[in-house]
Amino acid sequence: MSNTYLIVAEAKGGALRQVSFETIGAAKAIAAEGDSVLAALIGSGVSGLAGELAAYGAQKVYVTDHADLKDYNPEAYGKALHDIIRQAEPDAVLLGHTAIGKDLAPQIASLLGAGQISDVTAVESDGGKAVFTRPIYAGKALEKKAFTSFPWVVTVRPNNIAAPAAAEGASAAVENVAYEAPSLRTVIREVVQKTSGQIDLAEAKVVISGGRGVKSADGFKPLEELAGVLGGAVGASRGACDAGYCDYAMQIGQTGKVVTPEIYIACGISGAIQHLAGMSGSRVIIAINKDPEAPIFKVADYGIVGDLFDVVPLLTEEFRKAL
Repeated sequence: MSNTYLIVAEAKGGALRQVSFETIGAAKAIAAEGDSVLAALIGSGVSGLAGELAAYGAQKVYVTDHADLKDYNPEAYGKALHDIIRQAEPDAVLLGHTAIGKDLAPQIASLLGAGQISDVTAVESDGGKAVFTRPIYAGKALEKKAFTSFPWVVTVRPNNIAAPAAAEGASAAVENVAYEAPSLRTVIREVVQKTSGQIDLAEAKVVISGGRGVKSADGFKPLEELAGVLGGAVGASRGACDAGYCDYAMQIGQTGKVVTPEIYIACGISGAIQHLAGMSGSRVIIAINKDPEAPIFKVADYGIVGDLFDVVPLLTEEFRKAL
């Protein structure tokens, strides 16, 4: 008996987020021969993105494109996704473990009467059964979980599961699903983005983070320059946020964002457990700190003992030459 997997794509700024393709990769990793991988695409002005999902392996794309869906609203997006699910009748739904995915997943699980596994970092097929790996205890351990039956819902952590290679000329059937506006209890009047223009922290391949050691808001400028050279994003520890050096939207840690970049450079960060929970899954960790006994060095792959205001500009200049 064949199964149907529906991935929920996310668009931001007129482009699909990378996690949309990684979620397709997760679905294809567990799909058997004869299974179907479908995609749901919701938003305003997103119809033209359906072909990109087809290139990454979606066999059919359900599109709900409406002006009222320009900004994310949990009630509006939930209703639109429910309508798509009723048409697609999937056995399983996969979403990115993003702010939107984490908000929608419980709604879908409730609608389907399904089980849910969140924050998946790896998937595999074991004897035809999908097995999911996720971190527990703030990333100190990993657990493997599987569902006993369909339907089920899963959220996939960005930057952990490889996206399939894009196939040129691939096509998929596109079905437009009409949006029937529900009676909304909340209305989005305005969206204020304090990190406008910056690469999304959750999907950045390189993250440069500052802690209390940056000493002020201006102390982030050398980090921003390095991030610009490396094509990365700038993050912060809770200490830097609490001190008022930056906005909490930049916070990485147990009560902030969880990131898993290829390179994580911690500048002036001591390495409190709360912060480590948000970045310990990074591929390569580089620590810059004046204190040679700072806990961050225990988890770092490379460490530089020195003043970040001396070290970071030197790194920036060397990377600029190399790149």
